[in-house]
Amino acid sequence: MTIKKMKLALCAFGATIGFASMVSAGPIDSACMKAGRSNSAATCGCIQQVADMTLSNRDQRRAAGFFHDPDRAQVVRMSDSKSDNDFWARYKNFASTAEGYCSQ
Repeated sequence: MTIKKMKLALCAFGATIGFASMVSAGPIDSACMKAGRSNSAATCGCIQQVADMTLSNRDQRRAAGFFHDPDRAQVVRMSDSKSDNDFWARYKNFASTAEGYCSQ
């Protein structure tokens, strides 16, 4: 899927979840706000929307831990474990999609 198509799909997804997503913060949104790396609730909410599209709930909880302990991400990235490598591939997809979609 091209970046443009992904953006359109994410926009459509965001429109369909509407108010419900703003009321119920997910693990990525919560970790983003607590980490204080973004002073924008809208940015953290956007990142959560991308997480909802690209990561399972389990992956979201695991990725949220990276906000609190960035060294944990490095450990996972360097791991020889197949499950860690599979997760890292999904996480990289999420991160690059969020960067493109939420930086506008």
